[in-house]
Amino acid sequence: MNFFNKTGKMAIGSRLRMLTEMITEDAANIYKLYNTDMQPKWFPVFYVLSQGEAKTITDIAKEIRHSHPSVSKIAREMVKHGLVIEKKDNTDGRRNMVSLSAKGLTIAQNMGDQYTDVNLAIEQLMSQTRNDLWKAIEEWEFLLEQKSLLNRVREQKKERESTNVKIVDYIPKYKQAFRDLNTEWISKWFKMEEADYKALDNPEGYILNKGGYILVALYNNQPAGVCALIKMDDPDYEYEMAKMAVSPAVQGKNIGFLLGNAIVEKARLLGAKKIYLESNTILKPAINLYHKLGFNKVAARTSPYERSNIQMELIIK
Repeated sequence: MNFFNKTGKMAIGSRLRMLTEMITEDAANIYKLYNTDMQPKWFPVFYVLSQGEAKTITDIAKEIRHSHPSVSKIAREMVKHGLVIEKKDNTDGRRNMVSLSAKGLTIAQNMGDQYTDVNLAIEQLMSQTRNDLWKAIEEWEFLLEQKSLLNRVREQKKERESTNVKIVDYIPKYKQAFRDLNTEWISKWFKMEEADYKALDNPEGYILNKGGYILVALYNNQPAGVCALIKMDDPDYEYEMAKMAVSPAVQGKNIGFLLGNAIVEKARLLGAKKIYLESNTILKPAINLYHKLGFNKVAARTSPYERSNIQMELIIK
């Protein structure tokens, strides 16, 4: 096992396959030991059908949690081997029903001793271990159903890459980046409007000098994202979160969430109780991000933007 000690958890798939191959090889020899005409990969389908009820391939696939093509292939192999028969459903001629043949039923009736001996051998093996593999497998299956290994790796990748992100206050040298990043996404999905030009052409006069703030996300010390906190002249809201943009070249690195969090924290330090924003529901990733930050939809208000079809607020606690 020195190889796996070197690779660490990266080789979990290979290690599980090796364990599976070891057990499968033993299983094939166990069937021979009991003169059972069976292949290990057939057993899940065989067991389901041994309960006495004919089933469709779809029903079997759902029960044993295999793919439909996989179960269909196994069933065909078992038909050729004389263990299974297929026939049309009496009530629905479009469906093929699968059941054990006379040979299959005989094997099922003669497997009692094999079931007993295999179960006892596995229980003995488990009693010699410090960890209960059966329960561990159940726990892994449950946790991976909630969140796949792929998504867990994605999260770790985002977290690692986010360490290369630094959120800084706007200074004049970031003016072009503020304009370019916003112009890029607005032009891709919509059209530039008068309110856009006012904010992007003159961020100092339109945002900063009126009590607002702009934050810039640097990725490897290069501007990769921007977001503004605009002071509002509104009895319901003190600030609007606006002009959030992240370069497509670095999307997927958690920059939007880090920027949003920083803007919320800035508003909190300023004593704000609520933050307002406007967006469009076509921008699903953005809407998901706002929900993740804690924003909720509010009743429609008059907007300076034609593209706006959703307004949201965050109550700062």
